Amino acid sequence: MKRIIISVTNDLYSDQRVLKVAHTCCNNGFDVLVLGRKRKNSIPLNLPFKYKLFQLCFNRSALFFAEYNIRLFFVLLFSKVDILLSNDTDSLPANFLVSKIRRKKLVFDAHECFPELPELAHRPKIKRIWEKIEDRIFPTLTHCYTVCQSISDYYNQKYNIYMKVVRNVPYRSKYVGEKLLDYPGKKLIIYQGALNVGRGLEWIIDAMPLVENAVFVIIGDGIITNELKERVNQLQLNEKVFLLGRISGATLYKYTPSADLGVCLLENRGLNYYYSLPNRIFDYLHAGVPVLATDFPEIANIVHHYNTGILINRYEPEYLAEVINEFFKKEFDTTHFGGIAEKFCWENEEKILLEILI
Repeated sequence: MKRIIISVTNDLYSDQRVLKVAHTCCNNGFDVLVLGRKRKNSIPLNLPFKYKLFQLCFNRSALFFAEYNIRLFFVLLFSKVDILLSNDTDSLPANFLVSKIRRKKLVFDAHECFPELPELAHRPKIKRIWEKIEDRIFPTLTHCYTVCQSISDYYNQKYNIYMKVVRNVPYRSKYVGEKLLDYPGKKLIIYQGALNVGRGLEWIIDAMPLVENAVFVIIGDGIITNELKERVNQLQLNEKVFLLGRISGATLYKYTPSADLGVCLLENRGLNYYYSLPNRIFDYLHAGVPVLATDFPEIANIVHHYNTGILINRYEPEYLAEVINEFFKKEFDTTHFGGIAEKFCWENEEKILLEILI
């Protein structure tokens, strides 16, 4: 039985992609160990494979990444392993060094275009460090994949590599018949995902005073959680906007079908957002929920081509409220969602993953 060690810098709780990859490996005969990091609010997980979370001294800044990779390096160096699977550039240095020292197969999963993260936009020195790491390692990658074609094309052209595409989509028919949220007499707008800068959450909150007979439910946690709570309080929207916090991927699918409209709005804060294809686009689709989304290439390729929602590129509160109010006045046809969900499901994507791993 081959041993695969999967490394990531989060605590796994809401990382649907890493958990799906680990389950696929486990179900196909691999001995799986997932390495992440422990947070103050990390919740124990019941998983069919082994996992370990590093308790670090530093949880932010360059010191966090340095400490994580040093800890990861020594664990990987002395662990039984056949395949190293690194998730994102921030876990790659340790994996790369160990793969060279021990001559082990290195597989890389680019969840995003890392140096183009919005958090690095105003930190050019830090951004350049990550670019140099990618410049050194990426040309050597022979087993790699990412979440969408645009990011694949970007890296393929920049480093002359072949990065396959494994989309971050749900399992087939996971969402059928589950509804947990109930706000009688109100339409339900939902956002699920990380609460980070550039996700358009402030735009929807600012529009809510003008949105009729509706509530906005936010599921997730992140660096702007407290800012969003303060904004809700300042606008006196505690009866219209609800922040539910983090919910595990194992139960999140029970909440999504309750919604009448899903939100996937992004600011153009660099190529990472512009090229992104968030998994919530597919989560809403599988749940039978139309989406209000930003008109960026990968998102539009799904939403426009398959008619799964509305695309916009303006975000003034008055305009957003008008779009949402008009949307709720009509019935959006979702009868074709089931057929599209059959195409974009993990059972199809994992076939590509297994070709890379085996």
